[in-house]
Amino acid sequence: MADLLITSAANPRLKQLVSLRRRRTREEQGVTLLEGYDELALALEAGVRLRTLYHCPELMLDAEHQQQLVDDERAHGVEVVRLSRAAFEKVAYREGADGFLAVAPAVRHGLDNLALPDDPLVLVAEGVEKPGNLGAMLRTADAAGVDAVLAADPVTDWGNPNVVRGSKGTVFSVPVASASTADTLKYLRDSGIRLFAATPDTDVLHTDVDLTGPVAIAVGTEKYGLTDELMDAADSRIRIPMVGRANSLNVATSAAIVLYEAVRQRGTR
Repeated sequence: MADLLITSAANPRLKQLVSLRRRRTREEQGVTLLEGYDELALALEAGVRLRTLYHCPELMLDAEHQQQLVDDERAHGVEVVRLSRAAFEKVAYREGADGFLAVAPAVRHGLDNLALPDDPLVLVAEGVEKPGNLGAMLRTADAAGVDAVLAADPVTDWGNPNVVRGSKGTVFSVPVASASTADTLKYLRDSGIRLFAATPDTDVLHTDVDLTGPVAIAVGTEKYGLTDELMDAADSRIRIPMVGRANSLNVATSAAIVLYEAVRQRGTR
């Protein structure tokens, strides 16, 4: 069967697609948006089954090679819709669109969906506001072999297009969960996972603690840091050395530094 072709930027179906940029709409429909060939390829490799794939050959960076992904998804029974350049640019949510946009099922994000190994390395992001930062932490988590990323009292959702974009699609490959700070702390306690809170308000360096075994590293917002609730529950408070005038690092940078110290201590993962 030939792909549905949409050439008009005023097509009602495109309006519905644009509406998925709103969290409420995504949650009501149980879906998320996924834009970009690289992000899409990683998600598919992680086992994501698309609902609809939109593509624009005119915008593809390597149409001869990338068309194979479109053909494969069509063969798997995925609805494939071809868009004109004008139509695609109407629905693309990022600059430098490369002709790939898909609707996929929402990321499962309950604590009960997690299956951790015996000595997990977990990242806890409490109250992180910026989707790009959450996405960047996911990229680091994927690279470092982190076993799960938990969003405590989340401000954004895992299906936010900018989280997906910032993560380069690793939101589909790294186990994630969202919960209140209280429920997150209970989960960590019940799982026997030691909690280390990253904060400038301590003399203990992140390199001076034992980050082997079941460990969770918590980072908070750049403006306010971690809440008292989480800080009081931590087994240890740790800091990253800073000698400049700024009193904090980008939260994604902080998470990367401490996570890779844990990776160093634990040996090659």
